[in-house]
Amino acid sequence: MTEVLDLAKQLISVESVTPATGAVFDAMEAMLAPHGFAVHRFTRGEGEAGSDEAPVENLFAMREGPEGSKHFAFAGHLDVVPAGEGWASAPFEPEIRGELLHGRGAVDMKGAIAAMVASLADIPQEAGTISFIITGDEEGPALHGTRALIDYMDADGIRPDLCLVGEPTSVNQLGDMMKIGRRGSVNIWLTVEGTQGHVAYPHLADNPLPKLTAILAELDGWTLDAGTDWFQPSNLEITHISAINPAHNVIPAKAEARVSIRFNDLHTGTSLSERVIAIAEKHGGSARPIISGEPFLTEPGAFSQMVSDAVEAETGTKPEASTTGGTSDARFLRAVCPVIEFGLCNATMHKRDEAVAVEDLATLSRIYARIAKAALAT
Repeated sequence: MTEVLDLAKQLISVESVTPATGAVFDAMEAMLAPHGFAVHRFTRGEGEAGSDEAPVENLFAMREGPEGSKHFAFAGHLDVVPAGEGWASAPFEPEIRGELLHGRGAVDMKGAIAAMVASLADIPQEAGTISFIITGDEEGPALHGTRALIDYMDADGIRPDLCLVGEPTSVNQLGDMMKIGRRGSVNIWLTVEGTQGHVAYPHLADNPLPKLTAILAELDGWTLDAGTDWFQPSNLEITHISAINPAHNVIPAKAEARVSIRFNDLHTGTSLSERVIAIAEKHGGSARPIISGEPFLTEPGAFSQMVSDAVEAETGTKPEASTTGGTSDARFLRAVCPVIEFGLCNATMHKRDEAVAVEDLATLSRIYARIAKAALAT
């Protein structure tokens, strides 16, 4: 327990609000070097800080096993969301209070990465090849993170057989849930152009707001589907409405809104975008979609059984196989090899006073070692 706790403290103590670069990757590299890993670090993105093109650091590390052996990958991110205000202790100064380790990233997901590294002590090199796919841009736009790492692996002909992402998937206790898939995500910006004018002379203006409300009303009335065997129903949510107009007697010149759709495997990001664009244009507006990811499913089978067996052996709990929740970098990695997500309890992720049970860190490390050894033995 001491080793994994110390590793978690080291990572938490390095402030790495997304996009992460520098010191937190220095710490990660120093952790992997004693285990015989060849570490490659690179930065992608050349824009200004705060933009989608801001520089992002990534790390790929690999310890090769015997020729022809299996390749198992751990994946995750070292960036964290901003700490916010109101913490009981400094968010980047790890502190144990009672049975909990507090600090930003304790569960999402520096604690899991510490458990991955600690698990290496129980995975002999002759068992097979182990790699780490670690980004500094999962909590941000995710443009120059895991996708850039996949480009790097493709260029070098590197292809893991299986990949485990350490996102915090557990709900009420460690081990009660793993993710075998995720819904897709698309955000769509809606715009209606009008003509500004005096409210007393509407015939001289063109009010964009009735057109926008007609678009939103039609979208809000959608029932996309009733769900599938592995996925909950798709849903569309209105997330923003704006018509900048400080005057009470002026018809605005433009109205805007944004909708977010989380969708299952009955749809694609393109098909949904095309439907929204058609509705927007029908009512005199336009739509600009950005697809964040497509739905995916790692069919229940040998890999999910490995994870389930390892969890049950260490916790006595059989994890539920689920596709609920938001997106993660698994949406990119699934194009490389079968991928499953499993990690710590998610109750405090992104919250102030984020915390992980110290005992859970040690248990997770043992679970990860079991999964890796089983994967390499297949």
